[in-house]
Amino acid sequence: MRRWLHVLAALPLLLVLGQPLRASDLSVDLAARRARLMERLGPETMLVLLSAPARVYSNDVDYEYRQDSNLYYLTGMTQEDTVLVLMPGNTTRRELLFVSDRNAEREHWTGRLMTHDEARERTGISTVLSRRDFDAFIGNMLSRRSHGSLVDQKEAAVFFAALGDGRAKVAVAMEQAPAGAPLTPIQTFLQGLRDRYVGYIAVDATPALTALRLVKTPYELQMLTTATTISADAQVAGMQTAAPGAFEYQVKAAIEAVHRARGAVSWAYPSIVGSGPNTTILHYAESDRQMKAGELLLVDAAANFGYEAADLTRTYPVSGTFSPVQREIYDLVLHAQEEAAKAARPGATIAAIHDRTVEVLKEGLLRLGLIADTTGNQYQMWFTHGVSHYIGLDVHDVGSRTEPLQTGMTFTIEPGLYIRQSVLDQLPKTPENLALITKIQPSVTKYNDIGVRIEDSFVMEPTGARSLTPSLAHTASEVEAVMRKNRSTAQGNR
Repeated sequence: MRRWLHVLAALPLLLVLGQPLRASDLSVDLAARRARLMERLGPETMLVLLSAPARVYSNDVDYEYRQDSNLYYLTGMTQEDTVLVLMPGNTTRRELLFVSDRNAEREHWTGRLMTHDEARERTGISTVLSRRDFDAFIGNMLSRRSHGSLVDQKEAAVFFAALGDGRAKVAVAMEQAPAGAPLTPIQTFLQGLRDRYVGYIAVDATPALTALRLVKTPYELQMLTTATTISADAQVAGMQTAAPGAFEYQVKAAIEAVHRARGAVSWAYPSIVGSGPNTTILHYAESDRQMKAGELLLVDAAANFGYEAADLTRTYPVSGTFSPVQREIYDLVLHAQEEAAKAARPGATIAAIHDRTVEVLKEGLLRLGLIADTTGNQYQMWFTHGVSHYIGLDVHDVGSRTEPLQTGMTFTIEPGLYIRQSVLDQLPKTPENLALITKIQPSVTKYNDIGVRIEDSFVMEPTGARSLTPSLAHTASEVEAVMRKNRSTAQGNR
C-alpha cells in the first residue's frame, strides 16, 4: 500500500493584497495565454503537454506534488494525470483537456479530484474529457479518424490534410535525459508515436512557451507581487527571531510559517539560512548551527504564491549592529546592486547587468585589498555566481541571458561576496599566486568568514527596473533599525 503526501488537487481561491481573486480572473488569463501560443504554433500543429509525474521521496512516500510549469501556465491545473491538447487549425474545438475521473476509493487516500465541470471553470477550456480517452484520441488524430462527434473530419480538416501531405507537426516540451537514464514521460510518449504513426514531425514547443513566459501578464504580476510581499514580511519575521544563542532552524521556521500563514503554496525554493562561516556557502541546507554574537546571518528565502516564485535575500547582524568590517562588505554589495539596477533598462540584457556588477565589485575589492588587479578575474575568488536570473513559475525561470529585457519581464539582482581563507589555501602555488597571496592575505584575514548577499525581485517597466520589495529594509542602517525596533517590541512584550 502506497502512502502519498498531500496532493493539491486545485489551488484555493486566493486573497491578493486584500482583494479576493475569482476563478474567472485566472481562467480568462489562461485562455489568452493559450490563444497567443496557438498563433505561434500555426494551424497544422497539434500541441500535447503532459502533467508532471509523481516523484518518490523515500520508499512508499512521494514528494508533495508539483505540476509541470508549462502545463500550469496554460491550464492552471495542479492535478496529476492531466493532459492538454491544442489544435490551432480546428474549426471550434481547438482546446481539449483530459483529466482523471472522480474515484471515491482513490480520493479517500489522496484527496478530492476535480469534476469535469470544475476543470472547465478553472481552465476556461470547454472540452474536458476523461484521461482514459487520451490514447484513443491521439490514435484517431494521427490516423486521420474522427474521435466520435467531438472532433470529426470537418473539425480537424486542416490537421488531417497536413498529415496526408507529411506537413503536420506534433509539438511537445522536449526534455533531455542524461545518457543511459530512463526515458522521460514525454520521450516515452514520442517513442510510442514514432512506432505507430507517420505523416508528422515532432517539434519542440519550448521556444514558443519560453517567449510567452518571459513577459508576464498583469495577472502573473499580481501573483508575483503578492509572493514578494509575503516574502518580505517573512524576512522581517526572520529578523525578529535572529539573536545570539538562537539556531538557524528557528529563523527558517519563523520565515516559512509566514509563507504558509499568508496563503503561499509553499516556499519557492529550499530556504537558505546560514550564520557565521555558513554565510559563505551558496546553497547551505542544514540550518542547524547556533548563532553567536557578532556574526552575520544570510537568509535567502521566498514564497511561491499562485505558482509564481519570488526570490529574496537579506543579510543581517545577529547582534543587531554591523561591525565596521562587516559593514564595509555590506555597503560594497549594496552599491553593486544599486548600480546594477540602474543598468537594468529596456533593451539591456542580464549579461550586461552582470558586467556592470563586476565593474563595481572589482573597484571595491581593490579598495578593500581583496584583489590586486582589476583587469583580470581575481574578483571571481569572492564573487562566484551570476548576478541575475529570470523569475516566474520557476525561481530560475526560462529565458536567455542575452535576451533584450522588455517591459513585463521579471528578474532578480543579487550581488554577493563570500570571503573564505580556503580560497587562498587552494590556489596553485605558482610564483604569481604566491605574490598575490602575500599581498592580499591581511585583508582576507580581516574579512574572513564574512558572506553578504543582497537580492531583490524586479519587474521591467518602460522607465527601468522597479523593485517588488521597496519597503523592505535595504541599507545597513535600515536593517539595524528594523532589528532594534523588533527587539524593543519583544522586550516590551515580556
